Amino acid sequence: MADKQISLPAKLINGGIAGLIGVTCVFPIDLAKTRLQNQQNGQRMYSSMSDCLIKTIRSDGYFGMYRGAAVNLTLVTPEKAIKLAANDFFRHILSKDGKKLTLIKEMLAGCGAGTCQVIVTTPMEMLKIQLQDAGRLAAQRKLMAAQAVSSSPVGSPISSTGHTTSTNKSQQTATQITKELLRSKGIAGLYKGLGATLLRDVPFSIVYFPLFANLNELGQKSPDERAPFYVSFISGCIAGSTAAVVVNPCDVIKTRLQSLQRGINEDSYSGIVDCTRKIWRNEGAKAFLKGAYCRALVIAPLFGIAQVVYFLGIAETVLEMLQSRRY
Repeated sequence: MADKQISLPAKLINGGIAGLIGVTCVFPIDLAKTRLQNQQNGQRMYSSMSDCLIKTIRSDGYFGMYRGAAVNLTLVTPEKAIKLAANDFFRHILSKDGKKLTLIKEMLAGCGAGTCQVIVTTPMEMLKIQLQDAGRLAAQRKLMAAQAVSSSPVGSPISSTGHTTSTNKSQQTATQITKELLRSKGIAGLYKGLGATLLRDVPFSIVYFPLFANLNELGQKSPDERAPFYVSFISGCIAGSTAAVVVNPCDVIKTRLQSLQRGINEDSYSGIVDCTRKIWRNEGAKAFLKGAYCRALVIAPLFGIAQVVYFLGIAETVLEMLQSRRY
């Protein structure tokens, strides 16, 4: 079946609604994913996703799990809108002959969508990671300070050099981080890790969109009918989790490169190749799968919900109602 003619405003609104709902539901798991990926062998604070979430609630309360959510909720609307609308746009362009898209053309459309979305994704992820990982770094500093107190002789002073600066940075808001980056590095500061983001998002879209389209098509009773909403949801979940695990090594590299602060005895990286080499040498191949199950748990419902909202065409229905009232 040839894809429908695109109503771009409706697609953008649908993508935005889908993103807001999805992020709100799965953000705590995403926070655990970031912290698990960032911790290195030098000082491990969390043993699993559940351990991370429990310790976060104990130290920061329930809303501590949503640290950095404001950035995502603000930018996820344009990010998801661009991603979903761009995929539809490229599918429409590639299917002008009215024939069903081949797998290669579906992959090309996904590639185009992944490339377009990094305009918003990179700064969004950059800011989100700083806020999400601040709690891990603060907890690590507290642990090291407690160990220093217990091991130092009674009455001997304990150095706190650098701790005040780190603590202040851990309490920064997204606005403060943005201003600091723009002042020190210009717009390029917000696009740190752009190459790694492309390395993750383009393959993700190449895998996700064709897989979703073909799974969703299995639920269509006829070529002219849409699949039921539950088929779109399940297809989005399966395609999203599959693509998430496939590109997880790239996500680990991107997360490490975009982290501006390091914990005690943790490596710093100069680029994608350097990061890959150091992770492989110091932590082993398994490190590239850190947070993979968290990422799958985040992406599965996120894209399942996104596709249900998107394919139900909520915005299209609203726009049609408004247009009919106008006339």
